[in-house]
Amino acid sequence: MQLAKREKYLITLAVIVIVAAVMLQFGLMPFLEKKERYDNNVIAKQDNLQQMVALREQYLLLQQESDVLVQRLAKRPKNFTLFSFLEKAAGDAGVKNNIKSMKPSAATGKGPFQESLVEMKIERVTLGQMVGYLQLIESPANLVSIKRISIQSNKKETQFLDVVLQVLTFIE
Repeated sequence: MQLAKREKYLITLAVIVIVAAVMLQFGLMPFLEKKERYDNNVIAKQDNLQQMVALREQYLLLQQESDVLVQRLAKRPKNFTLFSFLEKAAGDAGVKNNIKSMKPSAATGKGPFQESLVEMKIERVTLGQMVGYLQLIESPANLVSIKRISIQSNKKETQFLDVVLQVLTFIE
């Protein structure tokens, strides 16, 4: 069977198109897909590395804070208790007679440090007395801080305050 010149060109062109399509499908496309996968993996690994660096910086900062905490605990008197500290400060501030109750709670927390908490109810104190007492008990040197405070005016005598405090410190 004799093919015309035009038909030979068409068949040659069809063969070239088919060969090119096969080469694209089985040669170039898998290569491009692998390259894209590798690029995505590199981006994911870079993100992970940045997160690890940020976490390392955060860990080092927390480690520094922990070291400061250990140093402050070491400077605190050996027989330090939050209950006696608050009671002495109440005497110094002149509010000892106004203390309705002091409830220490069990130490809580995980790790090398635990929280020691005392809840206090103080009734019939003036604003000046309360401010003076708060200044005495807020002690960064002794690691004492106020966790929660609730202040209300006294129901019977409005010039006085009723206060509920939760005072916190750390122990080893």
